Amino acid sequence: MQFTDVEERGRTRGRATITDVAALSGTSIKTVSRVFNDEPFVRPATRKRVLDAAAQLDYHPNMAARSLVRGRSFLIGLFYENPSPNYVVDLQTGALDRLHDERFQLLLFPCESAANMSGRLLGIARASGLEGLILAPPLGDDAATVEELTQARFPFVRIAPTTAPTASPAVGIDDIAAAREMTRHLLDLGHRRIAFVQGDPNHPSNTQRLAGFREALAERRIVHDEALLDGGLYTFESGVAAGRRIFAAATRPTAVFAANDDMAAGVLLAAKERGLDVPGQVSIAGFDDSLISRVVWPQLTTICQPTYEMAKQATGVLLARIERREFTAETRLAHRLLIRASTAPARN
Repeated sequence: MQFTDVEERGRTRGRATITDVAALSGTSIKTVSRVFNDEPFVRPATRKRVLDAAAQLDYHPNMAARSLVRGRSFLIGLFYENPSPNYVVDLQTGALDRLHDERFQLLLFPCESAANMSGRLLGIARASGLEGLILAPPLGDDAATVEELTQARFPFVRIAPTTAPTASPAVGIDDIAAAREMTRHLLDLGHRRIAFVQGDPNHPSNTQRLAGFREALAERRIVHDEALLDGGLYTFESGVAAGRRIFAAATRPTAVFAANDDMAAGVLLAAKERGLDVPGQVSIAGFDDSLISRVVWPQLTTICQPTYEMAKQATGVLLARIERREFTAETRLAHRLLIRASTAPARN
């Protein structure tokens, strides 16, 4: 492969510089800077020449240097506290995909406990040089966090909040309606003895999904056996433990509805440990349509919560808010019931 003198210098020295791009494109350093800062009044032919030279040299602008010049960081933070790795991956991917070709960069802030972060997010955001925040549940429902960010007029967007609806822009689904639809599906299959595995009690989504489950039973005038309520933490391990307790009971349910897919997959393992046929002897359903629902066998009937799209849209709204463009204050996305092989008609 042949290299020009400029290309050879950039290749042997290591990382190419703005000087190399200017020399290869036959322009000035100032012109290259204007191109990468998206400034107006650069002729299309000149812009193309600069970008072609940058591509040849594998040149990438130094974001830190650009931030110092502009007095801005172009950093936003995604804060999340969720034990489900499948849910978290969808959050991260949605936000990152929305930032593709944007000048903003994403920093991730996993939190062990939303309660421990209460009243601390604003300080962390400022210390990290962030220009805005995306809060995944349950962080967006912490009253102290919402209050401090609102009072400071710090740009933030919440995913699936259940409290203070006017405090910030929000993107989510109707968890109650989604859980109600899943429960109706099980009832339509003839199931009457249905166990429900709850998620983390500190997550408002758990309360909403349980409410939807109860509403569907009430619609059919079915008195639910409270012994069929079990507790989990939105983790696979907690689903296994709940499933073992449920299937060890003297009278087993004919169906189990878990508040997320990780726990549903755990219940599925517990059923197989007991030698139960799924869905022949017990139907199992989850919530989220995360990756785990599609890699277990049988694949899980579940509610498709568009987590990826929720994060993607929330990121877009945050960018608009930071740059003072118009945005939608509340976005409610649709859920879908996905019927797969883990549910079937109840046996008499």
